[in-house]
Amino acid sequence: MRSRLVVLISGGGTNLQALMDAPQDAYEVVGVISDRSEAAGIARAVARGIPTDVVIPSACADRAEWDRVLADAIGRWTPDWVVCAGFMRVLGPAVIAGFPWRIINTHPALLPAFPGAHGVRDALDYGVRVTGCTVHLVDSGVDTGPILAQHAIAVDPDDDEATLHERIKVEERRLLVNVVTALCAQGCTVTGRKVSIP
Repeated sequence: MRSRLVVLISGGGTNLQALMDAPQDAYEVVGVISDRSEAAGIARAVARGIPTDVVIPSACADRAEWDRVLADAIGRWTPDWVVCAGFMRVLGPAVIAGFPWRIINTHPALLPAFPGAHGVRDALDYGVRVTGCTVHLVDSGVDTGPILAQHAIAVDPDDDEATLHERIKVEERRLLVNVVTALCAQGCTVTGRKVSIP
């Protein structure tokens, strides 16, 4: 039986597209949620006949209410895994508690270096020669959860944020699909900061 995925997006949905395009023997995307009604990724899901929802923070009284509404929206699809695929919000305690060690995130840097919304820019500004992408489980911090997989990418001398980010995205999509497929097929065990996939 395939695992049920709910995918959270904020923008164009290219990571979502990669998940939908991959052979889906291990999982099916059963719902897509965005925090922005204009997110282009919503149209990608609709084109595949996948149900969508939009949970906008400004429509809620405060962050705690948004967190509860988002947790309820995710829960309606009874997912086995929740995938943050370019979702640009920090998840709150209601979501984290509702799906413990079942939320996956992707980040365009080699964590724990350069967490947060500007990982590519921060790596360039620091002058690193190598950066990359990370897929990790989500905890209550910002990009602080246990690491599932990473891929290193050399920084070219003439790279700017756009060119470097584009190269990272290619590997990020591949890595995300591979990790999600493995987790859905085999699950994982979390011991401290270490994750093992059988």
